Amino acid sequence: MSEIKFGTDGWRAIIAEDFTFTNIKLVTQGIANYFKNNNLSKKGIVIGYDNRFLSEHFASECARVMTGNGIRVFMTKKAVPTPLTAYAIRVCQAGGAIMITASHNPPEYNGIKFIPEYSGPALPDVTDAIEEEVKRIQGGGRIYELDLKEAQDLELLKEIEMDREYISQIMRVINPEAFHNRSLKVVVDPMYGSGVGYLDRILTELGCEVRTINNYRDPLFGGSIPEPTDAGLPDLKRAVVNYKCDLGLALDGDGDRFGIVDGQGVFVDPNRLAYLLFEYLLNTRTFRGPVCRSLATTHNLDRIAKQNGLSVIETRVGFKYISECLREKGCILGVEESGGLSIFGHVPEKDGILVGLLAAEMLAFTGKSFDELNQEVTAKYDIMSTERADVKITPYEKERFLAELKDYQPKMVAGAAVDRVNDMEGKKILLEDGSWILIRPSGTEPLIRVYVEAATEKRLVEMRQEVMTALSL
Repeated sequence: MSEIKFGTDGWRAIIAEDFTFTNIKLVTQGIANYFKNNNLSKKGIVIGYDNRFLSEHFASECARVMTGNGIRVFMTKKAVPTPLTAYAIRVCQAGGAIMITASHNPPEYNGIKFIPEYSGPALPDVTDAIEEEVKRIQGGGRIYELDLKEAQDLELLKEIEMDREYISQIMRVINPEAFHNRSLKVVVDPMYGSGVGYLDRILTELGCEVRTINNYRDPLFGGSIPEPTDAGLPDLKRAVVNYKCDLGLALDGDGDRFGIVDGQGVFVDPNRLAYLLFEYLLNTRTFRGPVCRSLATTHNLDRIAKQNGLSVIETRVGFKYISECLREKGCILGVEESGGLSIFGHVPEKDGILVGLLAAEMLAFTGKSFDELNQEVTAKYDIMSTERADVKITPYEKERFLAELKDYQPKMVAGAAVDRVNDMEGKKILLEDGSWILIRPSGTEPLIRVYVEAATEKRLVEMRQEVMTALSL
């Protein structure tokens, strides 16, 4: 059996290979032990699940183990988005949550995400402690289980329905009155995931004309992967153009990441949406605080923050680090370039449903298109161009690449002097002209990711080509 390790956002594995009922019970017992060690048992735990193959059955196994340890379980009645599961922790005043999901991974995967009692992604100290408990159990520890009917009789298992509470929370964070300014036509694509039925319901209540696609459970995700990227949304782009809509909103497999298409059927990059939304929040909300972004996310946020007298906090890649800043630093906005975002006043967990509604609110309130908003912000803040390139790599090539990356110490890149180098994760090279490039291996896929930001597309291409050639990518 492969070692059970929690990655960037939980433990994920291929169903029937490593993601088995036996291993699920093992990991759940590790979480139960973590609860006991940290005096959380009396608070109980929320268990949610997505639309993947067997997810509801995997969730039931988790419930058997948690109740077998005397820990009360609040089990969702149906598949739900991860942000709803996170919010349910607050409503139930629970000690945390288990979410059965593999997010945007291919359909043969499933996973377990543990969400601590602060309703955001678990930090390494938490997942490390759970992994240690798993190892102890593998070394001879016991797994406790209880029949679910008996658990109900003992009042250790309660089914919950959290749609009303979660939607009420969302409506408190957005501005419903903004939708009175303009009647939007929207296409919603939940990509067959557990975000089905949320965006369309809320937008309809807000007075929008809504069409939906891919809005039913399909564990094979239409033969693709539930990742709302530029390449992954041909159905949404086509639908927006065919129905002559103002925008298209997509969610990943568990509803925590967003994908947005404008009225011309063109994908709106998450970096662009982030700085447009940041500017919009500054103009329409009274709260103020730092903006938090991962080191791979656009520095255009920095330019807007500087002109508005706000600071910027840069974190490692992974929303768990952004979540920590949202909780502890009072950030107005926390964002990562891969489509994860949350704001002040909401749970510190990425929420694609919230972001989709904020994007719609922005268009309704301003009466403008994404292009028009981008032109205004670009002129005001001298916005830079951003790009990410992914290069597939074998384990052997990765070992060679990491050695080369460590030794790579350029003084100039594409004619600009290097100002400083950040080795926090991979290698981020910041140039004196404000442009930058980050090269880092993916933590979950056999890829090298190359992020570039520069004043012009021409400069961006020159920087990327020079660095990739130097590193034999």
